[in-house]
Amino acid sequence: MRDIDRSVAMTEHAVVIAGGGPTGLMLAGELALAGCDVAIVERRASAELIGSRAGGLHARTIEVLDQRGIADRFLSEGQVAQVARFAGVSLDISDFPTRHNYVLGLWQNHIERMLAEWVGELAVTIYRGREATGFTQDDSGVDIELSDGQSLRARYLVGCDGGRSLIRKAAGIEFPGWDPTTSSLIAEVEMAEQPELGIHRNAFGVHSFGKVEYRIRDGQVVYSDSGPVRVMVTEQHVGPATEPTLRDLSEALIAACGTDYGIHSPTWLSRFTDMTRQAAAYRKGRVLLAGDAAHVHAPDGGQGLNTGVQDAVNLGWKLAQVVKGTSSESLLDTYHSERHPVAARVLRNTMASVALRRPDDRTKALRDTMSELLGMNEPRKRYAAEMSGLGIQYDLGEGHPLLGRRMPDLDLVTANGPQRVFTLLHDARPVLLNLGEPGGFDITPWADRVQLVDAKYVGTWELPALGPVTAPSAVLIRPDGYVAWVGDLTKVGLVDALTTWFGPPAAA
Repeated sequence: MRDIDRSVAMTEHAVVIAGGGPTGLMLAGELALAGCDVAIVERRASAELIGSRAGGLHARTIEVLDQRGIADRFLSEGQVAQVARFAGVSLDISDFPTRHNYVLGLWQNHIERMLAEWVGELAVTIYRGREATGFTQDDSGVDIELSDGQSLRARYLVGCDGGRSLIRKAAGIEFPGWDPTTSSLIAEVEMAEQPELGIHRNAFGVHSFGKVEYRIRDGQVVYSDSGPVRVMVTEQHVGPATEPTLRDLSEALIAACGTDYGIHSPTWLSRFTDMTRQAAAYRKGRVLLAGDAAHVHAPDGGQGLNTGVQDAVNLGWKLAQVVKGTSSESLLDTYHSERHPVAARVLRNTMASVALRRPDDRTKALRDTMSELLGMNEPRKRYAAEMSGLGIQYDLGEGHPLLGRRMPDLDLVTANGPQRVFTLLHDARPVLLNLGEPGGFDITPWADRVQLVDAKYVGTWELPALGPVTAPSAVLIRPDGYVAWVGDLTKVGLVDALTTWFGPPAAA
């Protein structure tokens, strides 16, 4: 990773990413894997993130990291729990057909550190200690002004700069949605008195206490005996947009619990709300949005970070192909058409979850009813697939149930020995997987872009929530791991799929 000296003059890059959080880092890694010159502008002077913030990775995000060969880095430090959650209801995913049928408990500061290490290995440029303050775009690129007076020139600019995104505002992209109805304070503090750990409810909301250090044993959280306490307390009234203080936290705790437990020495303190908004467009000219810059919502279910990382993996290979001239700019339109509906669904689910955790008796009755319904097998599978990201299907038209869904990580038998599907995706290159007669496909005009792999698979094809599906003879897998074409040796529709997703055939 090259941290750039402030004396550097106007510099050009193919893509500049504003914001070096999980979404920005993942996008930078994807672009770098594709051989694209990418730089991140990040206002924090160092890679260290104060406070733990988001707390986990869902199954599909872990699969995405596995597709790039880096999942083990995260698994070695995280805590496995085989549940997803919707509206406070735990949804068992241990029977889901994936190697990663669990949520990985891992604080955001660790997630960012490991993503930054990966991005560093890919030699991505990072401009630290400064931020984008404005930009102008023309037909060929974007001029980006930095807070230290320097300028960058890029073919494309991607705003990964959070819910208050300057990039989104400066691009004039609308951010419609709903204002907050509730707010909570979240902090890591020392306490003179020990609160009862766990989740509590009172007349105006949900509160929780837990140690920052913990283990998961037999599906249960076991907290450390010492160390700072992670506090989450619902405020009696929606708090202001200003940064909260220790006094705000003290008053909120006293209102909720009758005491503030002698809180002191905060390492991190923040306020979140259930404000729910989504960018009307994920792209305007040469400016694109991803992560919280494109969608904000309540943290219920731990959807935010995961949705952002998956935005990045959808966008990265498409943007790289456009930059390199392999594909036309129209490929970027599929980023909005695929990811906007996914986030819209996340927004709907989080709003429902917030509504279901209201503390009045009527809502409790509804919550109990929902809990009973989600205890049934089919609703459990459907909502667990949704919360975990394993149920996403992009609209690629009619056809096989696999079309538009994530490709299962099958154990293949190839001429070179055993091979996992996800291993084929480590370099973020698309794969035409032929499971029929070896040598039945000739994709020479795309050979510089698409891997052709002849393989055998013995076993049932099963998809989360859907169950068994008919085994296909061949599948075209995009770099993000989603299936772009399903067919056989008749090759019906294959040329169109190759051209749509990976550009026109090379000249003979």
